[in-house]
This record gives sequence, structure tokens and C-alpha cells, in this order.
Amino acid sequence: MAGYMVYWPGEQIRKLKKAKDTGPIRVVLGSVHAKMPSIAGVKPGDVIYPVTLEKGTLYAMARLPVERVEPAYDYLLRETGDRHAALIPKDAAYEERPSWFISGSGYYNSREEIPPEVTRITCLPDQKPVPHLCHQEPFNCCSETAASGPGGSAIEPRPIPAEQVDGFRFGSVKSKQKPLKRNGKGELTTLSLSGFTRKMSDDTRAYFDSLFDDAT
Repeated sequence: MAGYMVYWPGEQIRKLKKAKDTGPIRVVLGSVHAKMPSIAGVKPGDVIYPVTLEKGTLYAMARLPVERVEPAYDYLLRETGDRHAALIPKDAAYEERPSWFISGSGYYNSREEIPPEVTRITCLPDQKPVPHLCHQEPFNCCSETAASGPGGSAIEPRPIPAEQVDGFRFGSVKSKQKPLKRNGKGELTTLSLSGFTRKMSDDTRAYFDSLFDDAT
């Protein structure tokens, strides 16, 4: 069981506010791009904490205990009714427009062209919207992985004092854990937080958990 921190950029926070999406958080999506980094290393039983940065202050936005990790393609079709530009697994094909299919291994102009190893075919007439929350849609293209669970917290900013941030450590193993990088002025920036999904030290995770002691 491990804790992971992921960064939500300001535009994502504004999008959630506009949609009045306060959770509870149901999913965290990862992509192949730094803006929404990979969460491929997350496993069921782990916990993900999305954070954001505003005027130099770090905010913990939510806490998601992970119960299921799967391709974002499968999650989005099931939970939203739309692919949302998720990467398509090699055993699946999606009808982007009538009689034009895209899969994880190529493009096809007809259903007959699709190779036999592609065993799952989703057609446009079969797709129907599924009611869902704003955060369940990826805020970047090429989403790859979805980590979800029913026990997520509310989505709201929880400020973290600067002196507390100084003690946070992140890294895949204890001997390589490091603090967050700061700029030449000693400030946290988006570059300090974005680009990677960071595995927390035990003490860092314990602090984040304390922010959600009253979560339901």
C-alpha cells in the first residue's frame, strides 16, 4: 500500500469549479503526456492525492483509495459513454465515424478490415451518454490508465503550510526520497509538481491522510 501525489493544473481546477464538481472523487486518470502524467505504477490498495498550486500555496484537493486500475478506454466508455480520446487497447476498435475504425494497432475503413485479434468493437450507434461528474473526463488527450474507487473524499482545496511542505519526501525507495524542487527564489512552481506521479514517503502520506480525517 502506497500513497501517490498527482498535480492538477489551474485550468482543471477552474473547470471543476465551473461545473460545480465537488466530488466525491471517483477516479484519477493518467496519460502519456506530462500534463496528466502516467499512473501505471499505481495498484489497488494504494491511495492517490491530487494537489494544485495557487499563489505559491500547495493545496490537497482530494483523496482517492484505489480499488480498480484499468485502461482509461474501458473506464470512460463504461462510466461516461464516450472515449474522450483515450488510448485504445490493441484488442479493441472504436468507430470514430461511420465505417471508419481506429484501434490500438491501426486504422480500418470497414468492419471487414479489422483483424481477428481485435475482439472488442464499439460502434457509434451503440454509444449513449452516461451521467457522470466533470472530473471523470480527462483534462488531456491520450489518457491511458484509470484508477478508481467508491471511497473518495470531497473535492475541495485544503491548504498546506509552507513549513510542512519542506518536510515532504518523495521517491520510489526510501534511500532515494527527495524533497520537492524549488526555483531560485525558494518558491514552489508548477515545474516542482507537474510531469510525474510522485510516490510519498510514509511520513508524507501520514500528513496527507491527516487532512482527510473527517472525510466520509
